[in-house]
Amino acid sequence: MTSVAGTHARPAASDEPPALQVVDLHAGYGVVEVLHGVSLSVRRGGVLAVLGPNGAGKTTTVRAVSGLVPPTHGQVRIEGVDVTGASPDGLARAGVCIVPEGRGIFPRLSVDEHLRLIAPNPRALKGVQERFFARFPALGDRRAQLVGTMSGGEQQMVAMARAVALDSRLVIVDELSMGLAPRVVEDLYRHLGALAADGVAIVIIEQFIHDVLGLADEAVVLNHGVVVARGLPGDISEQLESLYLANGPHG
Repeated sequence: MTSVAGTHARPAASDEPPALQVVDLHAGYGVVEVLHGVSLSVRRGGVLAVLGPNGAGKTTTVRAVSGLVPPTHGQVRIEGVDVTGASPDGLARAGVCIVPEGRGIFPRLSVDEHLRLIAPNPRALKGVQERFFARFPALGDRRAQLVGTMSGGEQQMVAMARAVALDSRLVIVDELSMGLAPRVVEDLYRHLGALAADGVAIVIIEQFIHDVLGLADEAVVLNHGVVVARGLPGDISEQLESLYLANGPHG
């Protein structure tokens, strides 16, 4: 992957709170606790990679941060404000955008219809369209095409519509590279790097470190719901590989 590291770095003010701060987060499903004290943070304009094998707790972390799974302990803070337990709608209004695993698109809707769904009101639609097609010009002449008939990479572009077309302050992307060719993934990460350069905080959930080596400023590694390593992506690659070997192909 072509490296874009350093192209989006924006010095943070010394008194500026992190765009996202997760503190000692515990969460799970019913009586089964999946996260056992996860802590992480990302600054405005920064890119954090959350890595780990299958079953490590990565998606549960996303769901807890985004309000889909209520934490049983700990805090989620957005720009210093405690939003623990806030609804997904409330977080979206605060500028938090989640691009879920599996893309979260509507196959029988067109590109333009997806943009109408995310526009906060009809008057805002033109601006949403302009920003989206400026970022993804290849889709400009396919506005009426049903998204379900597009390639996986094009569907992922549509899934990123809210992130690129609205005033997002924090974007969390879950397994963006799943099922996509490396060249397509590189292009999508380039768009995320451009968002970071504009001051948006980015959290990328991935299994494999090589997918984010050129983009992330920092990485944390989860295993069995616990942060087991953190640091520069290139510095923790051996630890991550050893986890894959220990967990086997299915984690």
